[in-house]
Formats: sequence, structure tokens, C-alpha cells
Amino acid sequence: MTELRTSRLRLRHWRDTDYASFASLNADPEAMRYFPSTLTRAESDALADRIRATLEADGWGLWAVELEGTHEFAGFVGLAEPAFEAHFTPAVEIGWRLLPRYWGRGYATEAAGAALAFGFGTLELEEIVSMTTPSNERSRRVMERLGMSRDPNDDFEHPRLSEGHPLRPHVLYRLSGATFSLDAAGSPSPRAAG
Repeated sequence: MTELRTSRLRLRHWRDTDYASFASLNADPEAMRYFPSTLTRAESDALADRIRATLEADGWGLWAVELEGTHEFAGFVGLAEPAFEAHFTPAVEIGWRLLPRYWGRGYATEAAGAALAFGFGTLELEEIVSMTTPSNERSRRVMERLGMSRDPNDDFEHPRLSEGHPLRPHVLYRLSGATFSLDAAGSPSPRAAG
């Protein structure tokens, strides 16, 4: 199974010992602010089971992120196929969810850069997308630091949320393999296509 490393992080397969921290993450109102609801322990465990099964079957997916040297579970970062139909699907999406105590340190961008490099280099994907609600500025800044761009014509109503739900409007960011690269430090460094 594929494992990714950066200078500070390890993106690895999930362990049973990750489940309690993952449940804390999914029960945290601030971490789940841009999701329809927090998750119960049973819902969180079921989600972790599905993530693990995808990693085992495909060899890639939403990796558990741990801090190098400490082995602390920080959350997940990785690639997934959206499980709904929209104008841009089928697609591969990059996403992340980290415990709030790890926010503001560049971990999401660093881990996502490694996942993007894997997606474009190993999987040879032509494009990777990311999405969130318009008000989720923190995640949108990560998308922009990764070199992703948004065309307002791509914005959409999330089909899994009911009409009128405040989180239903979504912005879509895209990145093509032709415009992605990593700089010498391993950080995303968008390059001009051509």
C-alpha cells in the first residue's frame, strides 16, 4: 500500500488507534463547521472503515496524517472520487480534515502537495478538483496555495444537500497535471501551462 512522506508528515494507512482521535475530529463543531453536522462515534467509525477499505482496495485514497517523529494522528488528507453526480464528475477530488490544534501550520498544504504529486505522477491523472462552501475561506486559501483555480461558472449546488440548505452552494477549484509542480522544498509551485 502506498505511503507518502513530507519533511514533517507521514500519510499512511489507518490504524485502529486512529479511531478515537478521528471521532474527536468529527465531533468538533469548529472542524465540522462547513459540513451538514458533526458525527457520532458510530458514524465516525463507519466512515473510517470505508476510508480504510478504499485504501486497501485501490492503494490510494484518504490517508491518515501523522506528524513525523511523534506518530500523532492529525487527521486525513488525500484523494477520493466524489460519490455524487455533477457537471464535473466523474472526477478525483483532493480533500483534507485536520484536528483544529494542527491548523495554521501549513500541514494541509504540505500533505495535499504530496497527494497531488502522487495523483499526477503515479496515477497520471489529468486533473484534480477540490470543493467547499463559499464561506470556507481557510480551505479555499489552501486550494489557492496548491495552485488550484476557480471559474465561477463551475460553482454548483451540492446534490446531497436539500434545496435551501445554507451549505448547498459550493465553489469548485481545479488543477491540471500540466500546471502542477513542486518546488525544491516539496511545496506546490504552479507553473504556466505550455
